[in-house]
Amino acid sequence: MVAGLAQDQGVCVRPLARRLVDRVSGEASTVVLPCGSTRESRCPSCAKRARVLRMHQCAEGWHRVDELPEVDLEPGHDEADGDLESDDDDGGPGRVVRSTRRRGDAGDLPVRPMEARTVGRRFTAADGKVYRPSMFITLTLPSYGRIIRGQGVPVDPGRYHYRRAALDAMHFAKLVDRWVQNLRRGAGFKVQYFAAIEPQRRLAPHVHVAMRGAIERQVIRQVTKGTYFQLWWPSFDVPLYVHRSPVFVDGAYRDPDTHQALKTWEDALAELDQDPDARPAHVMRLGAQVDVKGILAGTKDADRTIGYLTKYLAKSMSSPMGDSQQSGSPAAAHHDRLAAEVRWLPCTPGCGNWLRYGIQPKDAGPGLRPGCCPSKAHDAEHLGLGGRRVLVSRKWTGKTLDVHRADRAAVVRQVLEEAGVQVAEPDRCAADVLAPDGEPRFVWSELPPGESSYNAAVFAQILQRHEWRAQYDRAKRVTGRTGPPVDNRSATHPPTDNAA
Repeated sequence: MVAGLAQDQGVCVRPLARRLVDRVSGEASTVVLPCGSTRESRCPSCAKRARVLRMHQCAEGWHRVDELPEVDLEPGHDEADGDLESDDDDGGPGRVVRSTRRRGDAGDLPVRPMEARTVGRRFTAADGKVYRPSMFITLTLPSYGRIIRGQGVPVDPGRYHYRRAALDAMHFAKLVDRWVQNLRRGAGFKVQYFAAIEPQRRLAPHVHVAMRGAIERQVIRQVTKGTYFQLWWPSFDVPLYVHRSPVFVDGAYRDPDTHQALKTWEDALAELDQDPDARPAHVMRLGAQVDVKGILAGTKDADRTIGYLTKYLAKSMSSPMGDSQQSGSPAAAHHDRLAAEVRWLPCTPGCGNWLRYGIQPKDAGPGLRPGCCPSKAHDAEHLGLGGRRVLVSRKWTGKTLDVHRADRAAVVRQVLEEAGVQVAEPDRCAADVLAPDGEPRFVWSELPPGESSYNAAVFAQILQRHEWRAQYDRAKRVTGRTGPPVDNRSATHPPTDNAA
């Protein structure tokens, strides 16, 4: 009942109560923080806020007309530049550089001289009106077997390629990065993009891409057809330890019977490098289905497309089947078979599942067990997609997600300050605020059991939200505003005057 009330009021349904102590004044207080989950199944309110933030991030950079200056973003969890120069995943520095000659079974890629720009070209109509169109592209993975239309389950599960589907899901983001790299070379400029990876009904990932600028459809289809990704890892086709696992003795994982040390990750890569006939452990390509659509700035179509692009960001990878995924149903069996594959496949060089194939993981330590890797890629909820769900090029807006969040807060602060309302600094209680003795002034800690209740935390959030809303509404009436000010300037980055 209380959780339903929290959801109706738009506050976190899983709040975190923390004790805050001011070492200077000695004052102690209880602070309720939102959980910050991006999954609707865990917290609908926090997931909705995260999705709205992504929508604003997408809208701000999509139809940009000026060039951004060079930015040095702090490493983020979703910023990707798509500037991979190698043709394969080589496993790290020190590896033998393989030939960059393309595979014989891959189509040719278009190449144009590179222009120093990130925005699209302008087109002038006969009436003198100037257009700068952008694009919305959807890419899919290939078929793994015939699917029953409308249900997303295979016609014949025994002939469905679950292993290939699981591996493609695990490395899908790398394939998208490679596609962007090839598209930039084919388009002749540094294409900027905002991409969201979402699940199809068959539980395979696909990606929606908001692309700045217009590119010929023929070029996009040619790049899609010719893009592939090769995974140069040691072979993991046949498991060597199924019913028993290697044991960690004397600093190494060893065979449980012979006590002989397993091959190290470095030795396995060295053997791969020295084999002239070696083949990649996995090769993945994009599917033939490519949807390309032109989008103009300021249209209702652009707004609808942003909503569609971010529609499933708050959902898990297993959510498309919905109610049909009941225990014992074909949908549930399809999900379980795919989940069984991703559980045992290695996700990274340091994954404990390498022990199953007779190889010590990279930088291996005690406690690793096949089938128990902590990466979320192996979860039944993620189905192989353990990495980023949102891929954003660095010059999309030139901002991290935290800066976008600060920009949205700055808009509200501007209205309050114009109305004469004293606004507290958002970082006033941060860990880097120091006391006179040079130590952190504020100390955060978890509340001891019994000092806080779930109901009290939820009601505290609701009261605070109502207070903030009333304060903001009064400020808008005082300033004569009917809504938040339209201001896309960054709260931390200066505006630029570079025209496209």
